[in-house]
This record gives sequence, structure tokens and C-alpha cells, in this order.
Amino acid sequence: MKLKTPPGLDEKRLLAALRAFAGVVGEEWVLSSDQDRDTYLDAYGFSHLDAHIPAAAVAPRSVEEVQALVRLANEHKTPLWPISRGKNLGYGGGAPVQNGSVVLDLGRMNRILEVNEKYGYCVVEPGVGFFDIFDHFQKNRIPYWLSIPANAWGSVIGNALDRGIGYTPYGDHTTRICGMEVVLPQGELVRTGMGAMSGSQGWQHYPFGFGPAWDQMFVQSNFGVVTQMGLWLMPEPEATLSATVQLSRRDDIRWAIDALAKLRLHNVLENNMVFGSYLHEAAVLSQREEWYQGKGAIPDEVSERIIEHYGLGWWKFRLNLFGHEEVIRAKERIVRAAIEPDLGQPLDFRLWRRGDPIEGSGAGVPGTLPLQIVNWRGGRGGHIGFSPVMPPDGQLALEAFRRNKARYEEFGLDYYTSFTVGPRHINNVNLVIYDRDDREMTGNARRLIEALIADAHKLGYGEYRSHLMFMDRIAQGYDFNDGSLWRLNETLKDALDPNGVIAPGKSGIWPAVYRKPSA
Repeated sequence: MKLKTPPGLDEKRLLAALRAFAGVVGEEWVLSSDQDRDTYLDAYGFSHLDAHIPAAAVAPRSVEEVQALVRLANEHKTPLWPISRGKNLGYGGGAPVQNGSVVLDLGRMNRILEVNEKYGYCVVEPGVGFFDIFDHFQKNRIPYWLSIPANAWGSVIGNALDRGIGYTPYGDHTTRICGMEVVLPQGELVRTGMGAMSGSQGWQHYPFGFGPAWDQMFVQSNFGVVTQMGLWLMPEPEATLSATVQLSRRDDIRWAIDALAKLRLHNVLENNMVFGSYLHEAAVLSQREEWYQGKGAIPDEVSERIIEHYGLGWWKFRLNLFGHEEVIRAKERIVRAAIEPDLGQPLDFRLWRRGDPIEGSGAGVPGTLPLQIVNWRGGRGGHIGFSPVMPPDGQLALEAFRRNKARYEEFGLDYYTSFTVGPRHINNVNLVIYDRDDREMTGNARRLIEALIADAHKLGYGEYRSHLMFMDRIAQGYDFNDGSLWRLNETLKDALDPNGVIAPGKSGIWPAVYRKPSA
């Protein structure tokens, strides 16, 4: 593969930068072979696109090495693309927005720096994954839970920085951040919140400090490199009650979303719930060709056959209640009164008590089984997500279901969706699953995403995170007052990062050196 270089940097200057990086981390941790570069390509990206190609990767071991690398990047005008573990699959993985960027792989920084059992927080480095935290807690009998996302292969910090979620009451990971250590774009080290005080005794106890609070500035941004983070942990509850609900009719989404949203609003249900279509399970348990070999979207009658075969509903969600047994029993009565009349049958709640096997609780056990969905279409499978944020309204959810399903069918792709019910919103997560070896299918997948973005924008729905390919397009949708938010972002970017070395193009934020008139 020909070496990719960013605009304004020729191969000679790029190689000089890599030699300088090797002086910091050692030659073995400057990863610049074709095989190395392939490791950081987007695993699910459209294979015919010549974009998002890194020049190399560099893997520091300490915050001091990160600082040194960032200073050298400024000296050599070489853009860096920081990743924690690069496992944000479906959104770009470890690949950069800007061709020729050098991936700053923080995976070697993988220490659990502190777990405070008295006060219920942890402090971790970017390379710590959910498996690491889970195993550490289980091995040391630490009575806390860290909410597990669907793909537990990734980084705890990376997930929080991209507003990922898990499914306990602490599942909005971004809101559980309490204190960061960050290398700014010219190499200066800062600590946010109470950590800005030398010898602070309150860094992970209070998420703010004195003056502006900056933690959220580093979420989904390119304003710095996060090298450690504090996160609040959920105390292991005395008990949980769990029930799985299958809904046989498509239109059941209307009453069910309304009921769940009301229970969330009143904090009877405290966790994010995934309200998913039948394909969530069918795509893990089987491949499409077992059911249908024809072209176009899978017909409704085939969907009904799959549903009947596996005993599924068209929709499925899981109810979890966490806390003291007396409290969750009282909540159970409220939930039954809200759900059972429309459901037409009793809910089957299962009780878990502390000390029982963790698999029976609502904690979530890390795994990677959901990634099996990419095999649904065969070949080199991939998926890309489109996830607009909507009001938690059943009628709006039903309309979104009908509108988006029709769009999938228009482009000949199988409709895979869910509605994650939050405190006062729903994330309508639509996955486009395709075979990367099928050029026509990948083209249709791209056109489908573009159509979904346009439809959502017309209705006033913005996406809460995006694949690399669509970051500029999503950013352009946030267009109030002729895009004043993005002018603010660019002003801040140019002040902090005049050489544009940290993640150019991340979340649609371009530094002046790479800025295009259309961006």
C-alpha cells in the first residue's frame, strides 16, 4: 500500500516525524508496516473507499510519552488520531477521519489506577477494557458494578468519551465521569474539576470544581488526549428483579414506549432499556441465506417465519429493577400495573439476590456475541449505525419504525432497529448490515444512511454519534443560527490547537489548517 500522507506533509517529512516518535517510545512501538496500517483500518468500512487510511501508529506507555509525542507532532506538523482500544466498531474502529494521520494508540496504558470501595469510584487509563474491570471486580470480590455495553471488547474510557451506554442505572457512562487527566494539543497536562488542585482530596467525589467545568469539553471532541479518568461505580444491589417481554404485533411499540417512558420519567425504572426488533436475535442465531436467498429486503412473510421458529416477538425488551428487595417488590407492582393490561398476560419476574451467580442479575456480563450480527449477510460482514435522538413518545416511535423500514426496503436492505429508552429521550439505533464484498450492497448501504440522515433532519432529529464517513454531514445538521455552534467549536480548536495535530475532523471539527469551505 502506498504510504498515505496528510495534506501539506510529504513522505519525507512524515518519515522524519516517525523517527522522532521512535525516539520517545522505541522503534518497536512505531507501527508503520502495511500489516500495521491494516490493523487500524475500519473493520466494517466500505471496502471500495480510499479514505480513513492511517500512515502509521505509535503506542505510548505513559502520560509523559503522550506529552512528548504531542509536542513532536506540533514540531513536525503531523496529525495524531488518539484511540483508547479502537473497538468502536460500526463507528470507525481505530481509523482516522483524515487520511495520513498517525494513530495514537493508548492501548498499552492499561492500568486500573484505583478502585475505592468506601466511596464507590475507580480511576483507569484508556487501555482498560470492560473485561479487565469485570475480572478485577470478580477476582477481588469488589461489591460494585460498572455497566457493561453490548460490545464489551472496548475501552471503559473510550466508551464514556463517545457517549456509549450500558444497561444498569449507571449506564449513561458519560454522566458518571468525575475527573479527567488530559494532555492538551501542545503537550500541556491538565486535570479537570477538583483535580486542578495540587494534592486534591476531592477529585473523584465531586464532578465540578471552581469556575467552568471542562470534562464534557473532551467528550466526542478533538481538544485533548484523555490519559486517565475517574468514574463513579454502582454499588452492588441487594437484589434484582428481571423480566423479558416479547411483543407480537408491530404496532405494540406505541403503547409500550409510552408506558416505559412514563416509568422512566418517574424513576420506577432506572436503567436504559433496549426495545429491539426480532432481528436482534435472529441475526446472532442464524444467517440470512438460511431463510431467504432472494434480492432486496427480506419479505415480511419470511420475517414472520423466523419469529415463529425462534418463538420471538416482533419486539423484545427486558425489565430490570435494582435495589433492596422490599423496594423492588413495591416497584414490581407499579410496573405490572403499567404493562400487564396492554400486554394481556402476567410478567414473569425472576429474583436474583446478592451471592447468586452474577449471570442471573441485571449487571451484565461482558461478551462479544452481539458482533455475530455482521455474519447475517455473509462475506466480509459489516454494519454502520444511524442513531437519532427523539422524544420518548410511542406514536413518534411508531412513525419512525414505519418510515425507516420503508427506507430500508427502498434500498434493498434488511431492517434492524431498536429504541433505547432513556430518562427523557429515546435513541433510535438503526444498524445497516451489509456484505463488504458486494459493491452494489455497500453502495446502497451508504445511500440508505444518507437518506435516513436527511429524513431525520427534516423532522428535527439529530444523531448523537456517527461513523467517520458521516461526521461532517451530521455536524452540518446542527445548523441553528447559520451553524454558530460549529463556529464556536472551530474558534476553540484553533486557539488550543493552532497546528491542528489532534484528531482533525473528529465530530466534524476541523482545524484551520485542514478546514474546507464546505466543512
